[in-house]
Amino acid sequence: MLDARPAAATAALGAALVLVAGLLDAEPLYVGGIAFLLAALIAAVWVLPGARGVRLERRIAAPRVLEEEPLAVEVRVLSRRPLPLAALHDDLLPAPAPLPAGRRSACVQISVRFARRGRKVLAPPRVALRDPLGLVTRTVAGRGADEVLVLPRLEAVRVDPSAGDGAGPGTRRGRPAADAETDIDGLRQHRPGTPASRIFWPALARRGELLERRMKAEGDTRPLVVLDPRGAAEPEDLDAAVRAAASLAHHLARRGGCALLLPGDRRPVVLEPGLGAWPQAHARLALVEEGHAPALGGAAGRAGEILYVTARRSARPPRALARAPRGAVVLVVPGALPGRRPAFAVAGCSGYALRGAVAEVAA
Repeated sequence: MLDARPAAATAALGAALVLVAGLLDAEPLYVGGIAFLLAALIAAVWVLPGARGVRLERRIAAPRVLEEEPLAVEVRVLSRRPLPLAALHDDLLPAPAPLPAGRRSACVQISVRFARRGRKVLAPPRVALRDPLGLVTRTVAGRGADEVLVLPRLEAVRVDPSAGDGAGPGTRRGRPAADAETDIDGLRQHRPGTPASRIFWPALARRGELLERRMKAEGDTRPLVVLDPRGAAEPEDLDAAVRAAASLAHHLARRGGCALLLPGDRRPVVLEPGLGAWPQAHARLALVEEGHAPALGGAAGRAGEILYVTARRSARPPRALARAPRGAVVLVVPGALPGRRPAFAVAGCSGYALRGAVAEVAA
């Protein structure tokens, strides 16, 4: 983009002075008129050739970054000819960065932080080249926009030892969630390769029949983190709920595994202690928007603890969780509920173990 309006005005003024000097035979006006014409011409010659062949390259250290974490960005300005006076314009800069004149390349280092999660589209950087008088300005833009995915930051789960059993999220009746897969779900015929610890010896002793214990599926007994982004009073409440869900899911996955139910999904994402599925789940959490409800149809039938994280500051879980086992529902809300002591706090949210969850929902 070329802005030569000041040069055109200067040249017009010089031409007018020369014309008046010729009409009135006022020789002193020739000096001023010619000076203005030369200034406009020199400014164009100064800037336009130097702007040819200028290109910009922006390099981003990583395509993903956590909220409030620094991200290194490097912008390089390259030219086939020495640069005139120039300044780099980028939305990531608080003010244009001046570039040294007379060089064929320049590099600007930027450290940027993003306060909120989501996909950030970065407009191409621009370099503005001008003459010392500012009569001619040529702006050269980089090619294409860049994208950065800002992930919700992870915060520690702070447990209140005086509330409940002090075990924190991911436990039920004092038993770690990782041990829940040892629950017996019945008997079946013995299969070759089954460990001896799972053989039901009383049946072999009484009837000579070889049976084995059938265990409950891990996906039904691990803690389930449910995110409900509806009803946020302020955008900050939605962001706090997303951070709490991400922090709880990461915390429970490392302790033995959990499941994460996101809005719009019919089945939860299973997170193992190795965190193989965590990067994709973390990226999806960054893009959660208000308005989509989680599918709670199969959540109430789970045997594990349900951590219902909501953006609404409500003291009751949804009615779809009325069939959940008593004491297995944990309500996580932004801020705190008046008159109640939370069992734990995470990312600006408070978690409350609903010992009488069935009665409260049915009321």
